Amino acid sequence: MSHEFHITSLVVHAASKSVADLKQRLLALVGVEVHAVTDEGKFVITLEGETQRSILDNVEAINAFEGVINSSLIYHQVDSVEQKSEEHHEH
Repeated sequence: MSHEFHITSLVVHAASKSVADLKQRLLALVGVEVHAVTDEGKFVITLEGETQRSILDNVEAINAFEGVINSSLIYHQVDSVEQKSEEHHEH
């Protein structure tokens, strides 16, 4: 049986006064990486997970954090775990 691997990138816009607190909250979520943060409150993040539900749960959690104004999905990819393993063996 094949398992999936999901990766999604988001831009999260937050109130500028919430930047430090929000960064810590984001990093506390499983599968979240923060790649860039501006002083104005824009975050570029990726979410990784084994199911679409885990990704959606994290997006919902992020949108519910105090200080978050909105989030925009930029990219979403789904691969099978077997496909990823085969790719690694070829290199």
